[in-house]
Amino acid sequence: MVTGDHPDVAESVGISIGVDRIMSERDPADKVDAVTAERESGVTIMVGDGVNDAPALAAADVGVAMGARGATASSEAADVVLVVDRLDRLAEAMRIARRSRAVAVQSVLVGMGLSFGGMLLGAVGLLPPVGGAVLQEVIDVAVILNSLRALSGGRVPRAVRRVAGTDVAERFRAEHREFTPWLQRVRQLADRLDELPPEQAMAELEQIRWFVQERLARHEREEEETVYPVVAALMGGEDPMGTMHRAHMEIEHLVRVFAHLYEDLPADGPTVEDRVDLRRVLYGLHAILRLHFAQEEEAYSWISAEGAAAPAPV
Repeated sequence: MVTGDHPDVAESVGISIGVDRIMSERDPADKVDAVTAERESGVTIMVGDGVNDAPALAAADVGVAMGARGATASSEAADVVLVVDRLDRLAEAMRIARRSRAVAVQSVLVGMGLSFGGMLLGAVGLLPPVGGAVLQEVIDVAVILNSLRALSGGRVPRAVRRVAGTDVAERFRAEHREFTPWLQRVRQLADRLDELPPEQAMAELEQIRWFVQERLARHEREEEETVYPVVAALMGGEDPMGTMHRAHMEIEHLVRVFAHLYEDLPADGPTVEDRVDLRRVLYGLHAILRLHFAQEEEAYSWISAEGAAAPAPV
């Protein structure tokens, strides 16, 4: 990720989207240099939305502009424009491009093959001129109809089943119930942080750190990988899980802030200023986790109800 933002902001965004390298405080020329360097390793796609991204978009093999709220200059310099400001739609755009190319190549090969076969039949006298003309029209129509398959989204994976969605939802609902005491501990620690002696405060902060960095992080990651695709497929619509994805990003941000604060604590316990910062983050974590779990519970309850009403797949 190459950005002109401050390193702290860049790191927060970069970790959220899972990049392996973050280059912050870069100007447009630096972005072009980064794209040029990457092109030496292979075909390069550059994604951007601002005026400063336009030169880098033009320098890449494929420039992709985020067009919903992006700058006109970046859209004009790009080869592809995504009309929604969601980076994950880039993968969908690549899938559409690959499918469209495959359909086009198939149509060309089939059309040329059938036409060549018709010419051979005509050359040996087995196909009269009128029949050849009619056959060519039939071939053209068939190839055009085949090409229209590119407008569809392809087959929906058969792995997505309503009953499977019910099982996954019940599993994560059970984990939410398991997390309820931990949420209460987060709130209680924030309420009592000023009153605790340093040793006890450090011990309880360490337990909360383990919960949010280990147990909660694994839960959120597994949800993203297993339950969200199933829920999105069952709910349908345009980006049904967008709100929950953004909640996960905010939770990850607060967890990182809490971890940094904890790691910077002095050995003899948190100072008054540390307690203020820690209390603010703990209250934030408690609030967003309660809201997020409530949103997920509503979605999972709907899936469970739908799954109970639907027959099991044969």
